Amino acid sequence: MSANEGLQYDPKDMPFRRLGSSGLRVPLFSLGGWLTLGGTVNGDPVKEIIKVAIENGINMFDEAEGYAKGNSERELGRVIKELGVHRPDLVLTTKIFWGPRPGPNNMGLSRKHIIEGLKGSLERLQTDYVDVVFAHRPDHTVPMEEIVRAFSWTIDQGLAYYWATSEWSAREIEEAIQIAHKHGWHAPIAEQCKHHLLHRERPEGEYGPLYKKYGYGTTVFSALESGLLTGKYNNGIPEGSRYATNKDFFGDKTPFFESAEGKAQIEKVKALTELAETELNCSVTHLALAWVAKNPNTSTVILGATKPEQVLDNLKALAVIPKLTPAILEKIEKIVGNKPEDPPSFGRPLLDRLGRL
Repeated sequence: MSANEGLQYDPKDMPFRRLGSSGLRVPLFSLGGWLTLGGTVNGDPVKEIIKVAIENGINMFDEAEGYAKGNSERELGRVIKELGVHRPDLVLTTKIFWGPRPGPNNMGLSRKHIIEGLKGSLERLQTDYVDVVFAHRPDHTVPMEEIVRAFSWTIDQGLAYYWATSEWSAREIEEAIQIAHKHGWHAPIAEQCKHHLLHRERPEGEYGPLYKKYGYGTTVFSALESGLLTGKYNNGIPEGSRYATNKDFFGDKTPFFESAEGKAQIEKVKALTELAETELNCSVTHLALAWVAKNPNTSTVILGATKPEQVLDNLKALAVIPKLTPAILEKIEKIVGNKPEDPPSFGRPLLDRLGRL
């Protein structure tokens, strides 16, 4: 029996979880537009990908104003309209920081750019609101009070239902929440972060107090580390792969794969592949996705796809999650050897300072 044989998935079985501390239910696997929709994939292929995703239980789509200079949002908005999908049946998210046009006020988290950037995203998406608007990065040039107030205002105006953070530190998130609570504004509900078997310190360590104190959740990107955890780079960088076609974004990864660190990571992927195939009867791709999805603090894992078949194959990970027994998880830990230590608390000095805001 092959590694993929026997993995079955029924669209009706898609699990839904609350997005962080909110009441919003999101599918355990969602679909994002980063580097694909409107970028390497355009036109009818985008429609096929979205159609297959919806037919298989994915109703959440993640975008950003800067993806493909706004074209990713345009493609998604066009496809949703052409498919005639009932808007309330979808969860649409976008992120604000890098605008699609140059200019000093077309980036960052000033009140001006948060509001105007979100309105631009809504126009491209052909919708009146997004379910969640993310601060795509922290902005240390803008007072935190201005940032929190502006995002809260977008919710009060009905432009978004919730706001969240992406790649913020735990201390920055804590500060934003405390400011929101002080002024009676809307606080962020979740964090969009990188989380995979080879990158764990921030999502599992640093954010630990946020999960316990606020019920914060994560929308995970790069769960496969841009394909590294599929095994496709075990013997170099193949033509047509993400690292080969997006050198402007990732740079030339050849020196990394030739380094001691790169070789060590490849050896871990090979060991994980053997574990997946011999003990779980699945691919290392399915193992990596299921491992992130099993984490109770993961609200959704954002998939990327250049063709419908990738969506269908990635969803086979749902059948692997129940197979991740304590014994299997321990074997995985021995292979990767990078479990973070118990997360520290925020400490009284920060909390005391925030209490005086």
